[in-house]
Parts: sequence; structure tokens; C-alpha cells
Amino acid sequence: MRNGGRSWRALLAFVLVISVSGCSTIKGWFDSDEEDPRQPAELQDINETVKIRKKWSMSVGDGQGGGYYRLQPVLSNGRLYAASAKGHVVAVDSGSGKTLWRKKLKQSISGGVGVYENSLFLGTNDGAVLHLDARDGSLLWSRLLTGEVLSAPQSNGRIVAVQSYDGKLHGLDYNQGDILWTYDSNMPVLTLRGTGTPIMNGALVLAGFANGRVGAFDTQTGALSWEARVAISQGRSEIERIVDIDGSMELAGTTLYAASYQGNLVAIDINSGRKIWQEEASSWSGVSQGFGNAYIAEEDGTVRAFLRSGQGLRWQQDELAWRKLSRPTPVSSYVAVGDLEGYVHLLSQVDGSLVGRVKVDGDGIRGDMVADGNRLYVFGNGGKLVAFEVTAKN
Repeated sequence: MRNGGRSWRALLAFVLVISVSGCSTIKGWFDSDEEDPRQPAELQDINETVKIRKKWSMSVGDGQGGGYYRLQPVLSNGRLYAASAKGHVVAVDSGSGKTLWRKKLKQSISGGVGVYENSLFLGTNDGAVLHLDARDGSLLWSRLLTGEVLSAPQSNGRIVAVQSYDGKLHGLDYNQGDILWTYDSNMPVLTLRGTGTPIMNGALVLAGFANGRVGAFDTQTGALSWEARVAISQGRSEIERIVDIDGSMELAGTTLYAASYQGNLVAIDINSGRKIWQEEASSWSGVSQGFGNAYIAEEDGTVRAFLRSGQGLRWQQDELAWRKLSRPTPVSSYVAVGDLEGYVHLLSQVDGSLVGRVKVDGDGIRGDMVADGNRLYVFGNGGKLVAFEVTAKN
């Protein structure tokens, strides 16, 4: 069933990501007098104490497209790179918003963008990895893998680490794209639509999988150095047993923070694989950190800040219930989350209070945002790429 039923699993996973993560319930697809308990909360007026100034804006193709992708921009050396589902790739001066180059690829993009020095890496929905020259967007090589690539490939200049939707982690040669090694995880019958993004750290590549586990692998050989369990599948049905690690993980020093769906938020020592602490959580968007906190947006729309010291919850914000929040992104003294209606909400890193809000893209915001100082870069589902400056009101 795991291999022969790949298309069946992908279809069910797409349905699950719609129904389970709060966009709608199956009951809500039909006429009913019963109130949907996962109805997104209506936004309330807030005391805005932060100024959000748009610095520049542009359009990048069709944005996330219709495949429930989570394409995200990446910032490197003053350049912002972004790609759309239909193959539009742009390089932009992050300060001025000036387009440096723009390419239209023949392939449909489902994973990206990864960057290393003068190289960009993208994944396609037919399972290919593309290596582009970051200086002009020219294609350097393409390598076909065994499954759809739904997250950004990452590199250290020797190896390109890529996760594919069939539960595999691949190590490719940086210069030629040859497949050097492959690790095959224990893929569950049902998964959410997505994969985690590998993290390169020295001689290790860190990756989270749909079976609720995080592994550390030797970059050269693919040998497993250690494995840590983030969540344990529980429940009678396959839906109840979904424990995917789909969202972005966060590495701070030697501590890795990872969150699973229907599982936990954990802190792991990357030298030993030892679990330092864990808190019950359910998230598909991932973890970030700042101000001594580890931030997570739960599937039910609750934003929580846990002390990185392991001393528990610092604050939580529950006014954004079921609004399908993106991964929290620290920017200046605040933390930003995007929602299904295309709003960016700013929360205080100190106490989680809502202090600012701006509408960006009517199609919603799903991909990770990027921050640099007090600059916030947002790529909306409909293709709007916008730079904001975030400052406290006088």
C-alpha cells in the first residue's frame, strides 16, 4: 500500500490538510444547521502600538498555486529570492525592491527556495531538483528523484540535501547533482501534504519525517548518527495517528527545536540526540525562536511562547483561533504570523499581546516569512511579495 498507493495517499493527504488543519471540516462541506467548531475567529479591534510601513511590493507569478505548497522566499547577501508554483523565479534587491533578474522555468515548482552562496535550489512537483546560478537564474543542473519535492533543498557547498514526499532524504553532489546516498524513512499510510526542510550543520544534516522522528545524518555518507522521537502515533484510526513533522525546524546553537502534528514541541541536543525537554503541541507550520522563547502556532490558531530554558509556557495568544497561521517569525521586538485571509498579525515577544495588523494578500499567507532586523518580507499565496518596515509608534 505504501508504494503502490502513492497517488491515493497524496489525495487523502491533501483532503486531510484541508479538513484537519482547520480550513473546513468534512461536515462543513454539506448544508448543516450545526455551528462549525473550527470556524475561523473574527478579528477584533486591537490597540496598535506598532507602525507597519510598506517599503516595496511586487508580483511573482501565481504564488503558491493550487497544490497547497508552502514556497518561501530566502534572503542572502542583500538579495531576496522567490519562486512561484508555475515556475517564475525572481531575484530582488532587498532594500529597494528593484528586480535584478527574472526567469520563467518550464517546470512547476513545489519546493523552495534554498540558497548557498551563488547557488539556488528548487524542487518540482514531478520530483526533480533544480540548481540555478543565483547571479542570473541560469540552470546549472537538474536531477530527477523518486517523489515530489515539497520543501526547499539545502546545501553546504559539497552536498545538497533534499527531502521528497515519499519519505526519503537524498544527498546529491553539489557540482553535478549525482545521487550520493538516500535514506528511506518508515513512511506512514496517511500523511499531511508537506515535508520538513533539512538543516545543514557542519558534518550533519538534520531532518524531520512523517513518522514523527528527527534524524541526524552524516553529510558525506548518509549514515544515521542519531534519531529522536518527537511524537508517538496514537489512536485507532490512521487520521488520529498522523504525527508529521512538516513545518520548519529551528537550530539555535547546539539545540534543535522541532514540532509535530498531534504530538509535541521538543528541544534536542544535536551532539547526542538527547531530548532536553518537550511540551505537548500540534502544529504543521513549524518553530522559531527569539527573546529567549521558542514560538509555535498550533493547528487551532493558538500562538504559544515556551521558555527555551525548558521552564514551560511564557505566554499564549488565542484570539486567532482556527485562522490557519503560518510559522511565527520574530521581527524586531515582535513576532509575526500570517493567516488564511492574508493578514499579518504582530504580537509582542514579551507577553504575546496583539500590537499590529496589516492586510497583504487576499489569497492568504502560508509560506514562512523572512525577517532581517526590523524588515519583514512576506510572500502571499496569490504571489504578492512585499517588504515591510516594523517600528514602534512614538
